[in-house]
Amino acid sequence: MDKLINEFSFGLFFWQLLLFVALVFLLKKYAWGPILSAVNEREEGIKNALEEADKARQEMENLKSDNEKILKEARIERDALLKEARDIKNTIIEDAKDEAKAQASKLMEQAKVAIQNEKQAAISDIKNQVAGLSIDIAEKIVKEELSSKDKHLKFVEQLLGDVKLN
Repeated sequence: MDKLINEFSFGLFFWQLLLFVALVFLLKKYAWGPILSAVNEREEGIKNALEEADKARQEMENLKSDNEKILKEARIERDALLKEARDIKNTIIEDAKDEAKAQASKLMEQAKVAIQNEKQAAISDIKNQVAGLSIDIAEKIVKEELSSKDKHLKFVEQLLGDVKLN
């Protein structure tokens, strides 16, 4: 019986081995090929994705560098424009101040001339009024003085005397 069990075990082992080899052969021919090719394709896809990600990362770094460069240039240009605007503002303010000073000086000169003219006119008018009043007063005094003949003769003699002295 031991012999039968041994033969049976050997037979069973043989058939199991044969089935295993057949299974391995079938799996290799029909399953492992497609599985390995799928794994290889997946590996290749992952490798390509990693390369693309690396390229994208590098491109993002380049874009970031370009953006920083553009921002720096824009800041420099903005600062230059602001400086130019400040300079123009200061120039306009200075020009306006100079023009205002010139206008003020011109107005002051015109006012001085007008005041001088008014002053001369007022002095002339006062002189005319004083002269008119003086003549009126002198006329009244002379009428009063010359109201009598004696005073009149005396006045004429005095005038003649003054004429001879001059």
